[in-house]
Amino acid sequence: MADKNNNDQNALFDVEKNTKTYADFAERSQRIVSAFLERQKAGVGYSVADPVEISKMFMDASVKMMSDPAKFMEAQSKLMQGYADLWQATAKRMAVEDVAPVIEPARDDRRFKDDAWSEDVVFDYIKQSYLLASDWMTTQVRDVDDTDPKTREKLEFYTRQCLDAMSPTNFAATNPKVLKAAAETKGESLIKGLDQLLKDLEKGKGELRISMTDTEAFELGVNVAVTPGKVVYQNDLMQLLQYDPTTEEVAKRPLLIVPPWINKFYILDLQPKNSFIKWATDQGHTVFVIAWVNPDERHADKQFENYMLEGLLEAMDAIEKATGEKDLNVIGYCIGGTLTASTLAYMAAKKDNRVKSATFFTTMVDFSEPGELGVFIDEKQLQRLDEHMEKTGFLDGQYMSQVFNMMRDNDLIWSFVVNNYLMGREPMAFDLLYWNSDNTRMPKMMHSLYLRKMYLENKLVEPGGITMGGVPIDLTKIKTPVYWLSTKDDHIAPWKSTYMATQLYQGPKKFVLSASGHIAGVINAPAANKYCYWTNAKVPEDPDAFFDGAKQHEGSWWPDWQKWVAKHSNGQVPARKPGDGKLKVIEDAPGSYAKVRI
Repeated sequence: MADKNNNDQNALFDVEKNTKTYADFAERSQRIVSAFLERQKAGVGYSVADPVEISKMFMDASVKMMSDPAKFMEAQSKLMQGYADLWQATAKRMAVEDVAPVIEPARDDRRFKDDAWSEDVVFDYIKQSYLLASDWMTTQVRDVDDTDPKTREKLEFYTRQCLDAMSPTNFAATNPKVLKAAAETKGESLIKGLDQLLKDLEKGKGELRISMTDTEAFELGVNVAVTPGKVVYQNDLMQLLQYDPTTEEVAKRPLLIVPPWINKFYILDLQPKNSFIKWATDQGHTVFVIAWVNPDERHADKQFENYMLEGLLEAMDAIEKATGEKDLNVIGYCIGGTLTASTLAYMAAKKDNRVKSATFFTTMVDFSEPGELGVFIDEKQLQRLDEHMEKTGFLDGQYMSQVFNMMRDNDLIWSFVVNNYLMGREPMAFDLLYWNSDNTRMPKMMHSLYLRKMYLENKLVEPGGITMGGVPIDLTKIKTPVYWLSTKDDHIAPWKSTYMATQLYQGPKKFVLSASGHIAGVINAPAANKYCYWTNAKVPEDPDAFFDGAKQHEGSWWPDWQKWVAKHSNGQVPARKPGDGKLKVIEDAPGSYAKVRI
């Protein structure tokens, strides 16, 4: 009897019991394939990476590698020596000898944190074997001769994508945690994982849409984006939100926040404990925020300049009606900062000096070194993108999300593959990932100009290189006091690229570098007491010189910014409430524009 119970416990699948489940899986799989083929036939899909172009690039690299046989044989010998050392070390471990690893994961590599990867000889061998091959392949690609820097960057990026995809952690048979879960659940974890995989494929009609969080767990205005406020103005492109004051007196000059329209503004208002919007309100600012529309085919012809004319400039006019104040302070985040800089140059040409200070969060205006985003931007890829948007009128937000996810693929792709599909676990309810999955579309004309004229041709830094509203844009004409906040580990707006703007603007300037990345380094409330930031009274031309001479401060940079912006607030006035001025309340924050989900 004991043997029978033991066999039952170790049986991974009860075929008879799950016959109906397997039949259901087969039927759903057939529907998914049919939906995928229909999408391909209709031509509605778009791939952020062109497989034909990538294949050709790697074929060319292979030819170049083989053109120097001696160099290739030397590399092969090093790899074979590495495997020989690993075999020897493994043999010693099997003989219960202590031996140092031949190769170890990088300190920030979380894939192999489970103890089994080090304690179990077999899994330790699998891990080190993979790391040896990965290290060898990365080195070979990096050392390909006669390759231009752009191609080399692409080779390294897509090599990393392939190597990360082939990690033993991503396969049930070679992941000890997955095997343990399967044994403990008698295979139910794998069955549930397959069910969740099919659900994500069904959601994308044959295209995998990985579920990163429980989207049913959140609702805007209920448990995210809950800071009290009202929509006081709207047009075809944006809603203007004014937040309720929390102090008896407020800064005389209102504060306008210009968020990116790639994703939504409420990254600045996820929860009360980490909401920059609430915190700024608590510091005595009359806070206004632009909530951009989630565009569709009706907005296809909206250009970058429309975001200035119908966005920032109309918002400024509306704020004057709401508060009676002509002057104001402005914050621009990411592409919202790029727009803010362009608008300041436009206003300088128009002799319009309403903006008394400008703050830029992780903002690029010089795109000569765009980081890994540059992998996706060249003439051929932009032509493909233009052809796709010509059919739709916009770029679906999922494609931009794919790009950002690929830049951190182990964290934002493969960790969820393991958790959802191999471990059979439901994704956690996490507000940040809910926001990350709340995608926004990009209008055809706006996105085309932004990628081509700014990223590809880097025209924004050329005086007159771009014209907006009939005005040649010259960033060197900006004399507004500026505060930059960039983040040290930013993979979207590399901090050294954002730093280049310090050499363009002519007014008083302060550059602050925060630890962490594009989101966490910005959304870093003082109460959390996390990370640190660096300041330097000087802004030398070389970013490395800035960092070498910078002073490190513990905790959040928010109080430092408040101390700086207070100098540009022009005193205090009684608190203003939404609806007190000439603008009437339209609806509660966060507004209907922000609630539109794809």
